[in-house]
Amino acid sequence: MIVKNLYDDVIGTSADVESAQWNSRRLLLAKEGMGFSLHDTLIKPGEALHLCYKNHLEAVYCIAGEGEIVEKKNGLTHPIREGTVYALNEHDAHILKANKGVGMRMVCVFNPPVTGQETHDKDGSYAIALTE
Repeated sequence: MIVKNLYDDVIGTSADVESAQWNSRRLLLAKEGMGFSLHDTLIKPGEALHLCYKNHLEAVYCIAGEGEIVEKKNGLTHPIREGTVYALNEHDAHILKANKGVGMRMVCVFNPPVTGQETHDKDGSYAIALTE
């Protein structure tokens, strides 16, 4: 059994990865052997992230804040607020925007799992992780 606490076991460790636009607190990683990784991610207020996870599938559940996701292939825009879930089941290129002054807190699941130290490359994706 794996038991962790965000505040006691993740924040301030190497599993707490921050960029100028987001902060990803990585709760479960490839090394745990679950077949997915689980992240508590903060999207900073007013940020717009251009992403396309060509090597991963991702499901995201918004637990706080508000913003929107724009599908790059067709320009469709979907509002995001607490209680919204979206799944990038086709490696969808997208823009994730957090409203100014609010930001968003998201629970993210990646398959395959990440190792914990990935950051987005120039096209907004993560490289395939080599599991430990």
